Amino acid sequence: MASPPPPSPLRLAYGTNGLTDLRLTDALSLLSDLGYDGVALTLDHMHLDPLAPGLAARTARVAETLRATNLAVAIETGARYVLDPRRKHHPTLIDPDPQARAARADLLRTAVRIGADLGAIAVHCFSGIRDPGSKDTDSWQRLAAALTPVAEAASDAGLPLAVEPEPGHLLSDLAGFHHLRTLMCEPDPAVLGLTLDIGHCQCLEPLTPAECIRAAAPWTRHVQLEDMRRGVHEHLPFGDGEIDFPPVLAALRDTTYQGLVSVELPRHSHAGPTQAQASLHFLRSTLTKTLQSPARTATTATAATATATTRNGGDSS
Repeated sequence: MASPPPPSPLRLAYGTNGLTDLRLTDALSLLSDLGYDGVALTLDHMHLDPLAPGLAARTARVAETLRATNLAVAIETGARYVLDPRRKHHPTLIDPDPQARAARADLLRTAVRIGADLGAIAVHCFSGIRDPGSKDTDSWQRLAAALTPVAEAASDAGLPLAVEPEPGHLLSDLAGFHHLRTLMCEPDPAVLGLTLDIGHCQCLEPLTPAECIRAAAPWTRHVQLEDMRRGVHEHLPFGDGEIDFPPVLAALRDTTYQGLVSVELPRHSHAGPTQAQASLHFLRSTLTKTLQSPARTATTATAATATATTRNGGDSS
């Protein structure tokens, strides 16, 4: 019998949005059997539907499965059509319609309750795509106002809300994240933190992905990982893009990041089990090489605003 691999200095996870052809129990068992440390659980109609009846009982069953599989969990809220079956990721937190904004905020508060019941490390969210009929100043104010009660609920639950900069969205980069924090009067990072997607850093940030990790370290509460090319918002398996991963993993190590590092391949569910296995092999092999290099002192410089041409309407997730 082969000996188990040595413990990873990072906690590796895989997103259920890349395993949508599997039942959630089967997906969790798969990840546990492969040797993952955690799961990024997207609340959707096929995986712990947040809008279907019997949520409390279903959440309790998932909690039991997580304990049995020894998987940590982060809650993701990027399901494409969970609220609107006709428009992807709608309604948003910046929708001009107050009732539409409230629907998204209610979903996030439900996600916080689920996260608390599951012992999650963070609850993810994003701003949404700009409304063409709205001024950016108005949209930013709507975003801050809509997120304030959600952040309060997360604070009461004792877990961070982790906002993700998403290419093509109002809050698209690290500069936008810091702008939101300013509008919300600089909340504690333990209340309003950051979901840092390494592919998005490659796509449009002025800093390298490793530099983004060091700059964002004080606020980062969840990390998403995939390969990507500059200026193209397309989540790719490792090796199919342009990211140099040893410096990325070294930066996460050097900044003593404690959360989950979650592989995000939402368009590869057709080969989910194979991709999950290949991704873990790649990350473990890269980590072995990374551990042989000396640690460096982390910096905390704030990333500047960046622009880049993106494909797929700026939203490939």
